[in-house]
Amino acid sequence: MLFVVAYVYPQVNFIALVLLATIAGLTILDILLVFSSKSPLEVSRHVKERLNLGDENPVELHVKNNAGQPVHFSLVEGFPIEMQERSKVFSATLLPNKTKVFTYQFKPNTRGIFQFNDAFILMRSFFFLASRRIEVPLQEEVHVYPSVLQMKRYELLVFHQQKVSSGIKKIRRLGNNSEFEQIKSYVQGDEIKKINWKATSRRDELMVNQYQEEKSQSMYCIIDKSRSMQMEYDGLTMLDHSINSALVLSNIALKKGDKAGLITYSNKIGVQLPAERSGSQMRRIQEALYNQKTLYMEGDFNLLYQSVRKTVRSRSLLVLFTNFETEFSMRRAIPMLRRLNQKHVLVVVFFENHGLQDLAFSKPNNMFEVYQSAVAERMISLKSKIARELKQNGIQTVLTLPEDLSVNTINKYLELKAKGAI
Repeated sequence: MLFVVAYVYPQVNFIALVLLATIAGLTILDILLVFSSKSPLEVSRHVKERLNLGDENPVELHVKNNAGQPVHFSLVEGFPIEMQERSKVFSATLLPNKTKVFTYQFKPNTRGIFQFNDAFILMRSFFFLASRRIEVPLQEEVHVYPSVLQMKRYELLVFHQQKVSSGIKKIRRLGNNSEFEQIKSYVQGDEIKKINWKATSRRDELMVNQYQEEKSQSMYCIIDKSRSMQMEYDGLTMLDHSINSALVLSNIALKKGDKAGLITYSNKIGVQLPAERSGSQMRRIQEALYNQKTLYMEGDFNLLYQSVRKTVRSRSLLVLFTNFETEFSMRRAIPMLRRLNQKHVLVVVFFENHGLQDLAFSKPNNMFEVYQSAVAERMISLKSKIARELKQNGIQTVLTLPEDLSVNTINKYLELKAKGAI
């Protein structure tokens, strides 16, 4: 364009040449500035080696400007393939020797190994006349485990008096299912009936017996890995919801002084972890849950009964996470469930379908939606009927939405502890 103008208007020839030379000089200067340093930007990724299933896990990218000049850059992160993130770019202008931190959230929906890939940077200098592409080797693997965040959150709710607002019920203990702990001096508020008159006469002051909740009882989480547990809600399968809840419940039981164990099954028995209350038991449960995979087969309740009969010798609380979709599947399982319930305290936990509830209670706009709503209502009533029939057979039952799974199982555990059922 400058050459055309110079040809038409010879008087501006000198100005055109000066502008052309200036642009060429600035371009060469920009290229020199952009490529003058071997490593102008230093990039590092900060992410935990173990991430939490179904939770938002923070990932930080630190970019430091090692060049002696301001740098404008665009950073393309090597997101895990499972994130399906294609458009996010982090951009900033960074002064010399300054660091910029970018943060994003990664919510994994499956357990296992996830790979973060290499990142690359498109860097520009002050005049924006040249750019440079820099590849950053940041490839690394992280492991996604059952959610420790949820485990810690519910532990705080149960043991730090935050139960009411979270949905965890404060249940009054019934009956006398406690063990003697010590004799202590009477303080105002102690029950009169707990006064120890012999100790009082010896010490010449009121002394009372102090009791603690009976401990060292066994609790097993039993997880069904059959294909009925592969339905999804909020990105997680029923199996993964159960695994997170089993981790939460096992931690609460151990903190309460009970022993926690784990059994998984489908058409064959998976892990069988005996109930213990040792310091390393929580780590063993977490590792066992991390490795559980479905076999996409029907669950064998007869095999489960035989396995529990052989491995669980003392009376225990059995919390069975499963999913009944039909009356036939429930009635086929009832004989074995009743036999388990004769020797142990069995709690069957299965799921309501959140999508069916939305469909059943939404206002239909045409005949097709009317039929859909009717079928959804029938399926919801079927789940309630299955729960009633299990209760009629003397089996403790928890019918719950997936998002309420941990709260409802903890409430049932605390209720049974309060009643002295275990």
